[in-house]
Amino acid sequence: MPTIAAYLGAALFEIAGCFAFWGWFRLGKPLWWLAPGLVSLALFAWLLTLVESEAAGRAFAAYGGIYIAASLLWLWAVEGLRPDRWDITGGMICLLGAAIIIAAPR
Repeated sequence: MPTIAAYLGAALFEIAGCFAFWGWFRLGKPLWWLAPGLVSLALFAWLLTLVESEAAGRAFAAYGGIYIAASLLWLWAVEGLRPDRWDITGGMICLLGAAIIIAAPR
């Protein structure tokens, strides 16, 4: 599986899993929300193991930038709050950092 696809899938599953807990704890959603959240978090962890990297720390560091940008998309698509210019600027900086880590010649 290509690295970017694994990262994008991992981001979706991690955000969804964490949002399930957020929904239960902060939004008063029913307890059963935690079950799909736990499955989602397990899928997130599994997808990160598919990233082609010789070191977990490097794979996780690059993923961090993807996660931040995906979280801002979640903010907009799911929570209905449009990211402001500071969110977008910060997300772009994080994506640049992730691209440097992913594309560096090794």
